[in-house]
Amino acid sequence: MRNTTVLISGASVAGPALAYWLHRYGFAVTVVERSPSLRAGGQAIDFTGETHMTVLERMGMLDDIKRRQTGKTDWLMVDEAGEQQAIISGDFIGGDLEILRGDLSEVMYSRTADECEYLFGDTITALIETADGVHVEFEQAPARTFDLVFGCDGIHSRVRKLAFGPEKEFVTHEGYYYALAGASHWEDMPEGPRERAQSLVCNVPGRFAMTGGPKAGQFYMFASPELGYARDDLDAQRRIVADKFAGMGWEVPGMLAELPNLDGFYLDAIAKVSMKEFARGRVALVGDAAYGHTLGGFGTGLAVVGAYVLAGELAAADGDYTVAFARYGEIMKRYTRKADDASPGRFLAPKTARGLRLRNWFLGSFGFKLMVKYADSAKNDIDLKNYPELIASK
Repeated sequence: MRNTTVLISGASVAGPALAYWLHRYGFAVTVVERSPSLRAGGQAIDFTGETHMTVLERMGMLDDIKRRQTGKTDWLMVDEAGEQQAIISGDFIGGDLEILRGDLSEVMYSRTADECEYLFGDTITALIETADGVHVEFEQAPARTFDLVFGCDGIHSRVRKLAFGPEKEFVTHEGYYYALAGASHWEDMPEGPRERAQSLVCNVPGRFAMTGGPKAGQFYMFASPELGYARDDLDAQRRIVADKFAGMGWEVPGMLAELPNLDGFYLDAIAKVSMKEFARGRVALVGDAAYGHTLGGFGTGLAVVGAYVLAGELAAADGDYTVAFARYGEIMKRYTRKADDASPGRFLAPKTARGLRLRNWFLGSFGFKLMVKYADSAKNDIDLKNYPELIASK
């Protein structure tokens, strides 16, 4: 096997998933994560269909994830007077299996922590490719050389910026922002079967405010052109949310009063990553860094499947990254193309009263059922190789 020393940037979902498979196939794996530790809680994410379940089962994680699942949550859409206008079924929101992002990260980390090297509280500052590898400089750790580097570090990927170019060349703002606060954890949820829960959502044109349920204690979405703010200034970001939702009725004034006291706050744009290629030289991108689409309903499944495919192709090619990266690109470009059709901002927070009425009507229509069926089929539209058996037979 060639090119066996690898560096992965990012320890959320795609990073540990890729680390799991690469270690299993004989690679020496180092994972660097700028956060000082795993991020607990976080929003609820989901898996749907045979493809996702097959990959999780082959990782030996499916039962553990099922044990931590949140259960289904229906979204009751109300107006400012609290009158119900529509409902979005938990079967659509939560897929077949829903889990909090931080809990999924913990499950995957637990499978790799003893076998892979993790560098928390650090980040990559420079990538210099040579004939024999990639010279990597870190903010804290001494510089090292790896055979291959993988960016699993999200829509705002540092690896993509260093290896491919500025973020503005690949990331498109879709005219909306979202914010989460009051992160949940599965151990904090009531004991017993978590069959069905409800979240209340108030919609007015261009604004969406939710309370309750595993998505987060509070969940906001609002239409806006691109905003300038410091990504590490959480107080300033909370003020943005307070300003955008000032004057809104229903329970929003109470939510905003509580907002400064909630932990787990996060604000970001709804954006889409578009790339012609997912690899350049000895560097490849996985998950949101390569094909992210915020709240589009495909992200986590794409990340886990992408990690499985990339590691499998690399092992099948005996470490020949030129062959493996090309095949990975072919497979994942086909698989990700339908994720581009999603438009979460316009669907969840239409900008006009007429748009809200049409969306609410659509939620009860046969057309919505067809859309759900289309989305589910798209998540399984891949000829998934059984890489573990393929590689074991070589």
